Amino acid sequence: MNTKPLILVTNDDGITAPGLRTLIEVMNTIGEVVVIAPDSPQSGMGHAITVNSTLYVEKVKIDKNPQSEYSCSGTPVDCVKLAVKQILGRRPDICVSGINHGSNSSINVIYSGTMSAAIEAGIEGIPAIGFSLCNYNWSADFEASKSYVKTITENVLEHGLPEGVVLNVNIPDLPKDKIKGIKVCRQAKANWEEEFTKRQNPSGRDYYWLAGKFVNLDEGEDTDEWALQHGYVSLVPVQFDLTAHHSIQNLNSWNLND
Repeated sequence: MNTKPLILVTNDDGITAPGLRTLIEVMNTIGEVVVIAPDSPQSGMGHAITVNSTLYVEKVKIDKNPQSEYSCSGTPVDCVKLAVKQILGRRPDICVSGINHGSNSSINVIYSGTMSAAIEAGIEGIPAIGFSLCNYNWSADFEASKSYVKTITENVLEHGLPEGVVLNVNIPDLPKDKIKGIKVCRQAKANWEEEFTKRQNPSGRDYYWLAGKFVNLDEGEDTDEWALQHGYVSLVPVQFDLTAHHSIQNLNSWNLND
């Protein structure tokens, strides 16, 4: 007997974020949806987990659609861990995270709570995708994202993913008729040129405010940054084995004996 796939949905912008609500809407057309998301924004949390304080989970009802929803006091990674170990009655067939408000292309994947949630699912052996729209505005229009989110999710459900791989999907902030399609890419070499602005609060205590600009150092036409700048949805396979395998031979040539 065919059963609907069980889909775990999470994010880092919080359970009421419009991007998450859009993702839930799409997933409800594909399978049985369970949402476990932070109760407040957790952007930039990376792979943080809660180890020195309590975690709370509350069942909530945000809209009239059929998904089950839980609000969690922890990080995006906490949400996935709790879903797998405590909340879900069976292993999900897929985990989708997002739709993030803002790009998670290139080096941003390192800092992203959205992608860390997907990576945590991947560590658990669950096929996983992180979705992001290149618009940071809370009221961003996610309409053009829907068909791409559905297409990629259905393909992962049909074909699966290689062991140790999750997908990082970024969608340009364009109308549907301006998006040229989906391009499989590599992660662009880029970084943030950052600075801290020193300020004082009303009581005279110094504090610092992070600022900076994103700098693309990669001229390749096979990168996520190139794809997004040219109107494509970028799809990057990401691995969570951080070993620099190409460096092992070189390191073995060092004199490491005492």
